[in-house]
Amino acid sequence: MSIDPFLFRQVMSHFAAGVTVVTTAAEGYLSGITVSSFTSLSLEPTLVLICIDRRATSHAAIATSGLFAVNILTEEQAHLSQRFAAPNVDRFIPGSFTLSERGLPLLMDTLASLECRVVNAFPGGDHTIYVGEVVAAHTASGRPLLYYRSGYHQLG
Repeated sequence: MSIDPFLFRQVMSHFAAGVTVVTTAAEGYLSGITVSSFTSLSLEPTLVLICIDRRATSHAAIATSGLFAVNILTEEQAHLSQRFAAPNVDRFIPGSFTLSERGLPLLMDTLASLECRVVNAFPGGDHTIYVGEVVAAHTASGRPLLYYRSGYHQLG
């Protein structure tokens, strides 16, 4: 027996999460989506996981390309989270990203980014759990953007 989806969403909003934008490129098309369901999974080998709604355009793009990048946002980048969460907007504004040597779009001025190769995909209800092996990583200085109780927050 499941609980009410509204109650579940309300309870989960009490868990503070970092904010990321997951990007990929498939068949000449750039794709990206705001994701808070991201975590490290293993050190040996270096694995992370992301959870992507099966209805999202990025879901099919990740499945096709077999690659994705996780861009960890700074506290000044709530606008990027909103842009990549909104439907029918131009997400990749020229000058706001670069392409890695793997062809993955990496957003500019993020706190960190990870380039990953999909090694597993598992069903997870209305989402797919993609497990990626980290093949490149980049860091910068700054403070993370947090999402808590349906809003953006900063470390105190």
